[in-house]
Amino acid sequence: MRRLIPEPATDVSVAELVEELRPWEDAPDDRPFVFMNFALTLDGHSTIDGVSRKIGSARDTELLVGLRTRADAVMIGAGTLRAENYGRVVRDPKKREKRESLGLEADPLMVIVSGRMELPWDAPIFTEGIAKVVIFTASEEEPPETNTPVEVIRHESQVDIEAALAQLRAQGVRALLCEGGATLHGQLHGADAVDELFLSHAPKLAGGHGPGLVEGLTPGVRELEVVWLLSEPETGELFARYRVVRAG
Repeated sequence: MRRLIPEPATDVSVAELVEELRPWEDAPDDRPFVFMNFALTLDGHSTIDGVSRKIGSARDTELLVGLRTRADAVMIGAGTLRAENYGRVVRDPKKREKRESLGLEADPLMVIVSGRMELPWDAPIFTEGIAKVVIFTASEEEPPETNTPVEVIRHESQVDIEAALAQLRAQGVRALLCEGGATLHGQLHGADAVDELFLSHAPKLAGGHGPGLVEGLTPGVRELEVVWLLSEPETGELFARYRVVRAG
């Protein structure tokens, strides 16, 4: 890949980009450091035919997996789980060893936000019996028996995202990667809890209607600054890392 910003460079690898990331070092005391990852079409869609994997390339997947290796936990919404059929998010044994060398668990904690707890219990995330899962919900339903250890944390009426983040921080989660969807992204921004955004821009037009980058966010300008911008000449993709700007 080519780095366009800040200093132009003609040969930059995903491994180099990931190696510089130490999100756990910047965790506040009351919540994890939160970084988001999204892929978007040029007309602003975060899915094609209901799934995100049709947007990005192998390079986009490489970056996503790299980000997963730098997080204590990976958070998704129920809709994302239903669409993407999640299983083990760090499958390469060498990458799990790398996580452990950094003081992280071999597999990140999986965090699911689901108000009604209407989840696909046959998804690999529940059947593989590998990484622990925490579900934040407002439902009184009990989960079925699963091979994977599941902890249910209940909130009244609806999931309180700020309280959820505080509870995760109290459990030792310092760095949290959120992979969507757009509604959860909006909730996190609404709580002023997003620190960085990794965004892959694919040279595709999806057309029609579908989720974008963020939904349900009250109007108002949120300032972000570019940390780096890269291009992949083979696919025409752009990869950006943004940092949320906060006063003071």
